[in-house]
Amino acid sequence: MNFFTSEFECKIDAKGRLVLPAKIKSTLPESSGNELVIRKGFEPCLILYPMVEYKKLHSRIAGLNEFNPEYRKIQRQFFSGSSVVELDGTGRFLIPKPMMNHAKLERDALVVGMGNKVEIWNPKEYKIHVGDDPEEFSALAQKYLDG
Repeated sequence: MNFFTSEFECKIDAKGRLVLPAKIKSTLPESSGNELVIRKGFEPCLILYPMVEYKKLHSRIAGLNEFNPEYRKIQRQFFSGSSVVELDGTGRFLIPKPMMNHAKLERDALVVGMGNKVEIWNPKEYKIHVGDDPEEFSALAQKYLDG
């Protein structure tokens, strides 16, 4: 199982390519090869999955009953907002333009390890959505992790 942690400040080049930080790249499972899946996040960010992790999620969503309109909506949103990307020899990958727009990415990016996946944020948006209030974090941790 892969385990991604930490935050990394990165640059996106003029063609929309981002170099995956070495610590993230070294944690990728060998079974994923050079293929990753990038998806629009629920917030204005992108989520990057090793192929093995994406397949687990894909299986759950693809297995939803297509006769249920809410399930179809989930499937449409999830699958239309996902794309396979390939790392080149230097660890770069191209971020599709619609995804750049969704995450409000320009030149600067913050790559955040999230356990089994990685999020890619515009640093300003990250600060807005995550905040840095330790009391808020403590209250959430107590609410959801206590017991």
